[in-house]
Amino acid sequence: MIPVTEFRQFSEQQPAFRVLKPWWDVFTDYLSVVMLMIGVFGCTLQVMQDKIICLPQRTAASNQTAAALPNRTEAAEDVSLLAYREMTGLKTDLDLQQYSFINQMCYEKALHWYAKYFPYLVLIHTVIFMVCSNFWFKFPGSSSKIEHFISILGKCFDSPWTTRALSEVSGENPEEKDHQKLSASRCSIGVAPEEKVTLEKTQSLRSIPEKIVVDKPTASAMDKKEGEQAKALFEKVKKFRLHVEEGDILYIMYVRQTVVKVFKFLLILAYNSILVSEVQITVKCHVDIQDMTGYADFSCNHTMAHLFSKLSYCYLCFVAVYGLTSLYTSYWLFYRSLKEYSFEYVRQETGIDDIPDVKNDFAFMLHMIDQYDPLYSKRFAVFLSEVSENKLKQLNLNHEWTAEKLRQRLVTNAHNRLELQLFMLSGLPDTIFEVTELQSLKLEILYNVTMPASVSKLEDLQELSLYQCCLKLHTTATSFLKENLKVLRVKFDDSRELPGWLYGLRSLEELYLTGSLSSDVSKNVVLESLRELKCLKALTLKSNLAKIPQSIVDVSSHLLRLHLHNDGTRLVMLNNLKKMVNLTELELVRCDLERIPHAIFSLSNLQGLDLKENNLRSVEEIVSFQHLRKLTCLKLWHNSITYIPEHIKKLGSLERLYFSHNKIEVLPSHLFLCNKLRCLDLSNNDIRFIPPEIGVLQSLLYFSVNCNKIENLPDELFFCKKLKTLKLGNNALSLLSPKVSYLALLAHLELKGNHFEALPAELGGCRALKRGGLQVEDTLFDTLPSEVRAQMKTE
Repeated sequence: MIPVTEFRQFSEQQPAFRVLKPWWDVFTDYLSVVMLMIGVFGCTLQVMQDKIICLPQRTAASNQTAAALPNRTEAAEDVSLLAYREMTGLKTDLDLQQYSFINQMCYEKALHWYAKYFPYLVLIHTVIFMVCSNFWFKFPGSSSKIEHFISILGKCFDSPWTTRALSEVSGENPEEKDHQKLSASRCSIGVAPEEKVTLEKTQSLRSIPEKIVVDKPTASAMDKKEGEQAKALFEKVKKFRLHVEEGDILYIMYVRQTVVKVFKFLLILAYNSILVSEVQITVKCHVDIQDMTGYADFSCNHTMAHLFSKLSYCYLCFVAVYGLTSLYTSYWLFYRSLKEYSFEYVRQETGIDDIPDVKNDFAFMLHMIDQYDPLYSKRFAVFLSEVSENKLKQLNLNHEWTAEKLRQRLVTNAHNRLELQLFMLSGLPDTIFEVTELQSLKLEILYNVTMPASVSKLEDLQELSLYQCCLKLHTTATSFLKENLKVLRVKFDDSRELPGWLYGLRSLEELYLTGSLSSDVSKNVVLESLRELKCLKALTLKSNLAKIPQSIVDVSSHLLRLHLHNDGTRLVMLNNLKKMVNLTELELVRCDLERIPHAIFSLSNLQGLDLKENNLRSVEEIVSFQHLRKLTCLKLWHNSITYIPEHIKKLGSLERLYFSHNKIEVLPSHLFLCNKLRCLDLSNNDIRFIPPEIGVLQSLLYFSVNCNKIENLPDELFFCKKLKTLKLGNNALSLLSPKVSYLALLAHLELKGNHFEALPAELGGCRALKRGGLQVEDTLFDTLPSEVRAQMKTE
């Protein structure tokens, strides 16, 4: 006898697949088992018992013989009949073998094929039903998706983050719900009972106060490992969703196997209803062996006819129920839109409003899961929510970036503020708000970051830098920054990345904007609102402006420093500068200026002017700077200036003058009539001679003529006794005057790249000059006396 367990290979082998079997599939599986038992039972009877028993039947000839002798007595009739049979038959003494032969022949010839093969038909049809019910679990194109889905589903259900996320949106503490357990069986997924938590209906996020910050984890909260596992689950769900939503092979396979089952049901019902009446107990049989047995007609008894008849009717009943269930399945498949799945009920119940709807095979599997237990979809939906993912990232960030670790990264920046830089993080750690001594916060390449209300704890925060960082503010955070933030730096790729809240920072004093802007955008969107920054004193724009927007003029009443750094775009229409009468510092860098703008000469309060990296060739207009009585710093470096006008002598207030990286060949003696000069940079030019009038500059502290063609130094240079920095590198000098000892305050001397053969011993008179401040070849340094070298090497 064939055990039923041998047919288990036709059904699913993984218990976890049961979550994808709705009630009708489970019901038809049980029906298949019953029908299988009917088939196996019938086959067993066929093998174990006699199939048919036959007895001889009187022929028409024997009946006529009996009728022809009516006058004989009854006993004589019997004797004559026996004698007749003995005379017509062949006596062989093989009666048992003869009737076995007759039984077999009648079974093959006379018995209807349906009565013979009924058990086997039942067995074959049932196996086909079982294969159809589970074929999509075995087909390579669908089984891999199902296995992956079941694996992810189980992990999502078991993850501690699922319970925590659902508890947080409902405003509940997950630790307070530990006593509530799931009563449903979890044998299909294998979840420990202690991890099952009842999910109650929660209020919508819209009714919950804004809360972005994840509370500081307690001892019973998720540990770091669990957080990392949940983070990996989010990535798996994203990739799986992208993969599965591309096609609908699972839906097609399930529809096809259901259609096959319906077709099989109709076929079985049709031919069985017709042929079941062919199962009869008595069968007439004619076998042409009269010469051997004396008989040709036999009356046979089909021993299992009665049982097979009852089994066939019973089988038809089960098939009918099976077919009606399959018809219901077909109705469910085609009546409902199973290739789309909406989490609307989950969004309403959990309050997680950003759970997206899904489609195709992903939607179909979720519909199947709902038929098993809707709780699976609800817990699975947590890992489709960006809000949930962001909260998990926040929790992991808080684990990774503790307050102690952040304090170790504090540095003092160029403005003497305690600064913390965070680079390429997935969010903003809540622990940062525990570092209350923080004064400057620099965020670089952080996306979708929200500044929570906890920023108000940073009472000393005055400076904020956002480099390619999209920062949103909580309402309380906006109010705090409006009152406390003094300096804001924003670097962006697109003008749409500029935060809208920056225009309301009424206490802001310095604003630095770096990014590419079209002229229209910069005028209408970015800069129109700057007029609201009533305390703004310094504005730096590194962009591609074609003109100075009117909005900058609108803040000119309190603007003191304006820095415009273009990317080479020509800056035209500079007449607006005339209105900025309070400017003390102006930078126009890489603006493709060919002449000094006349509007600058109206800025009577200007103290510093920088025209770096323009296209200036002539600076004859420099005479007009004499009207700027407060001008102390003039930077005309990195241009194409070929000469310095003599009337530069009229700029008597100049203290710092930069002509480096030009094409100047001759230094006019009138230059040194600017006797207040403290810093003079003439490096990277074509100068061959330094006039002796340089000795007039008694206030000179810094003098650089690096990278020129100077062959000799005037002795008058060494009369500038306040010099602290002297740069003579990369020239054609061959001799350094012993009078260099006059420069007692000299701390930095650069001589590399010249033709010196030896250094004068008088360098020892420069008491402030040390080895680190003397930039010279080692071989040349060794020409100094040993005592001088020792003096310079001492700290």
